[in-house]
Amino acid sequence: MKNILKYTAVLLFIFVASLAFSQDNKNIEIENLTKHVTFLASDSLKGRKPGMAEFKYSANYIAKEFKAIGLKSFSDNYFQNFEVITNIELGKNNSLYFEDFTGKLNKDFMPLSFSSNSTIEKEIAFVGYGFDIDEDSLKWNDYKGIDVKDKWVIILRADPELDNANSKFIPYSKERSKVLVAKDKGAAGVIFVAGVDYEKKDKLMKSFFDKSATNSGVPVINITRELANKLIFSTNNTVEVLEDSIIKNHISLSFIINKKLKVSTENNPKVAKTQNIVGYIEGTDKTLKDEYIVFGAHFDHLGMGGEGSGSRQPDTIAVHNGADDNATGTASIIEIARKYVALKNNKRSVIFIAFSAEEMGLLGSKYFVANPIVELSKIKAMFNIDMVGRFNKETGKIAVGGTGTGDKIPEILNNNLGDDFKIGMSPDGYGPSDHASFYSKNIPVLFFSTGAHNDYHTPIDDVEFINFEMQTAITEYISKVGLDIINLDTNLVFAEAGSDDKSERSRRYKITFGIIPDFAGQSSDGLRVDGVRKGRPAYNAGMQKGDTIIAIDGGKVTNIYDYMFRLSKLKEGKTAIVEVMREKKKVVLLLQL
Repeated sequence: MKNILKYTAVLLFIFVASLAFSQDNKNIEIENLTKHVTFLASDSLKGRKPGMAEFKYSANYIAKEFKAIGLKSFSDNYFQNFEVITNIELGKNNSLYFEDFTGKLNKDFMPLSFSSNSTIEKEIAFVGYGFDIDEDSLKWNDYKGIDVKDKWVIILRADPELDNANSKFIPYSKERSKVLVAKDKGAAGVIFVAGVDYEKKDKLMKSFFDKSATNSGVPVINITRELANKLIFSTNNTVEVLEDSIIKNHISLSFIINKKLKVSTENNPKVAKTQNIVGYIEGTDKTLKDEYIVFGAHFDHLGMGGEGSGSRQPDTIAVHNGADDNATGTASIIEIARKYVALKNNKRSVIFIAFSAEEMGLLGSKYFVANPIVELSKIKAMFNIDMVGRFNKETGKIAVGGTGTGDKIPEILNNNLGDDFKIGMSPDGYGPSDHASFYSKNIPVLFFSTGAHNDYHTPIDDVEFINFEMQTAITEYISKVGLDIINLDTNLVFAEAGSDDKSERSRRYKITFGIIPDFAGQSSDGLRVDGVRKGRPAYNAGMQKGDTIIAIDGGKVTNIYDYMFRLSKLKEGKTAIVEVMREKKKVVLLLQL
C-alpha cells in the first residue's frame, strides 16, 4: 500500500523530479503538487513529528523548495528555530518504600506524566473513586467524614458505572480531575489503582505525554493491586472487595490507613528543537511593499501514533503519513509561492510559512506571532491551508473559515469562484488550526479546507487517496483570491467574528464562559485567555484577551485541565467569581452564568 524508500533514494527521486518541473510556470501544476505530497507523506519521514530524527528531512525539503523557487529568506537557512516539549521522561529519583517493602519502578509503581517532582512520607487514606459531586441528579462524596489533609490518598480508576456509556460519572472520572479534587481536600499525593472490574490483569497504566507540560502540583503515582493490597492489609480489606462493594451498593467507602508510605517522584521534560520554514516575496509597490500577507500551512504530523499522540487509533503503532493532514496544505503554499514569483505582480510583500508543531497545539504559529519576523501591525491578512486533498464530491463544497474577519472577503471569494466547486463560508476566525493564532492578534484570516474524513489522524491518510486534480483547482482558486487581497488599494478592515451560542455549547459542559483558552499553554501559573466572544459571560463581566485565569470560585486554576474541571462544576443561573491576572495585577470578575 505504501511506497517505502530509503532516504538516499527519496532525495535522488526529488532531485531528478524537480528538474522536470518548470519554476516559472504561471499556473498551479498538478505534477508539482503530487511531487511535494508524495515526498512529505512517504514512509521514510515516519510521520513528520517534531523531535524525531526524520523530521529534519521534511524541514530541509521545504527550505530547498523555497530557495529553488526564489523566495527570499529572513535568515541564512529559512528556519525560525524554537523548542518544544515532546515527551515527559522518568528521572533517576523514583522510589517507593513501605515498612520493609521496596517497590520496583515499572513493576510495582509508575509516576504519571503530570506528577510533580518531590519526596514525601505520609500516612495513607483510601477514598473510593475520589469523587466530590453535588448535582441535582447525582450526589457522591468520597471525602465526607474523612480528613485527608497532608496524606496520600488511594483512588480507584474510572467510575462505578463502566457499562453505562451515558453515565453521569464520566465528566468526573479522569485522573487529572480526581487529582484536582484531592488537592482541594488538602491531600499531599495521589495513588491510583485499577480495580478488577476496570482492569482484569493487574497492569500499570501506560505512561504518555498528554501535551501539557504543566504538572499537578502534587506527586501522582499508579500502583498495582498487589501493592495496594499490601498497603491496606491491616484494615482487613482488598481492592477487589472494596470495588465490588462500592459498585453493587452504589455507596462511598473511605477510611484512614494508619501506615506511612515514602515515595520519590521525578519526571523530566524532553525538549526538542524544531523550526518554522519562512520565506518571502518582496512587493512591487514602493509604498505597499512594507505591508505583508501571510500564507501558512503546517507540515508536521503525528509520527508513529500511539496514546497521547492525537491518533484516532492510539493502540496502533504505525507511520501516520498525514498525506492530507497536512502534506497537501504544505504543497499548496509551495506552489502558490512559485506562481507568485513567476507572475511578479504582488503589490504587497508575501510571507510563506510552513508551521511546525501544529498538532501539538498550534505551537509553531503561536511562536511566530509571539516572535514575529516583521511587525505584526504590518501583517494585513493571513491565509491558512489545512487539508485540501479529500474533496467531497457529494457536497461539491470546500470550507472557508474566517469570512467575517475582514470586510470585502465574501465578495472577493465569490468573484473568483468557477464551476469546479462551491464554498461553504464560516465567519468565525477561531478554529483548530494555525489561523487562530493570527486572528487572536486582530489580523483578518481565511482558512481553506476540504474537511475531515474517516482516515483523519489514522495511518490510512495516504497519498493514494488524494484527489490531486481537485487540489490543483482549489490551490489555483486560493492563489487568485490571495492576489486580489494582496493587491487591494486599501487593506481589509479587521472585524471580530465568533461562533453563536449553539456552536459553542458542548454535550459535556452545560456552562461556557465564552472564551478561547490557550490549550497549549506551557506555564503552570494559570490559563491564558486567547480570545473573548462578544455577548458571552466573560465578555459581559469585563474579561479581556490576554488575561490569565488563576481561580474560579476560590479553586485554583493552573492549566487547561483545572479550568475544564472547574467549569464542569458550575451551574446555570449562578454567579462565578473569577480571578484573573492582568498586567501583573489581580482582577476579580463576576460572571453571570
